[in-house]
Amino acid sequence: MQEFDETPETDDEQREETSTVLTAATTSVVSDSEDPVAELRAALRFAPGDWYVVHSYAGYENKVKTNLETRITSLDMEEFIYQVEVPTREEVEIKNGKRTQVQNKVFPGYILVRMELTPESYSCVRNTPGVTGFVGATDRADRPAPLSLDEVLKWLAPVVQQEGGKKAGKPEVKVLDFEVGDSVTVTDGAFASLQATISEINADQQKLKVLVSIFGRETPVELNFNQVTKI
Repeated sequence: MQEFDETPETDDEQREETSTVLTAATTSVVSDSEDPVAELRAALRFAPGDWYVVHSYAGYENKVKTNLETRITSLDMEEFIYQVEVPTREEVEIKNGKRTQVQNKVFPGYILVRMELTPESYSCVRNTPGVTGFVGATDRADRPAPLSLDEVLKWLAPVVQQEGGKKAGKPEVKVLDFEVGDSVTVTDGAFASLQATISEINADQQKLKVLVSIFGRETPVELNFNQVTKI
């Protein structure tokens, strides 16, 4: 069995691997469409095979994708396994005043595979180095449940929306100037002027979960980015 390289991926490796994501049925829908998600839905209806979610080690998704694509070729499984995707979106992070473009996973630790499920194709995927299993498997280990069309769209829509935004001159940008553990001062709302510590960051919704000390106890509070300032 091929050994799994546990060397973490660098940002450069992630950019290189994700530069060609969403081939076949996915990349073709973002050309000049006013509604790329609707076009994606239409394309997915006619794509052969079903989509399955595969669990991998977080941070190694692109390495696992490469491993699987190599096995598909070496085992002559191209007629059964059609597409392997690690959905990502481009974001801009600002840390210590430095602006950096990064590719962040839409669902870290998971890989999307479009395939015809057979004992052989299942074995090809399941025994790929770095794969820990299929998500949604039933009591029969070789019969995981495929995703519904709406579920596939949830995974792939963020990518085609971003591609459509780029073509319209409106790239999706998320600006992060916070890190978990940062000390901040609440500037708005019932807890204004109190100091707090960031415990969670939701970049998509531009929200933070902070711990505020109230009567000697730390209480979690959800705030918008613009309701705090870094100390």
